[in-house]
Amino acid sequence: MTEDAYSSSGARRADRETSGTAVGFILFAAIMMIMVGVFQALQGLIGIFENEFYVATRNYLFQFDATTWGWIHLLVGLLVAFAGWGLLSGRTWARVVGITVVLLSALANFLWLPYYPFWALLLITLDIFVIWAVAAHGGDLREPV
Repeated sequence: MTEDAYSSSGARRADRETSGTAVGFILFAAIMMIMVGVFQALQGLIGIFENEFYVATRNYLFQFDATTWGWIHLLVGLLVAFAGWGLLSGRTWARVVGITVVLLSALANFLWLPYYPFWALLLITLDIFVIWAVAAHGGDLREPV
């Protein structure tokens, strides 16, 4: 038996060079996270300062005051932007935190759908692309041990 038969997949990954595609997708995900976070924070600030800007539909299960939705979007947006900054900095913790907060962002925008449908669907779509990019290519950026 050769020595290669005993090596684990982790050792093979350490010998492999990081592809440019993986770096590009992670860079895309980090920049999108920062942009989505800023967009969502601005959406929250509009809800906080201009209470009548968003019109609520009647008989909606998750109907909150526009100010409450504003605070939710502001906090989630800031979390997403900071996680994107961590991912852009190459932090290992940012992958797990990034997927978690982007998932929360998609959920908040899904619940926000009756208030501003086009904008909510746009942010959900960007969140899905970010989750895919980080989940599929996030581990490719690890440095060899």
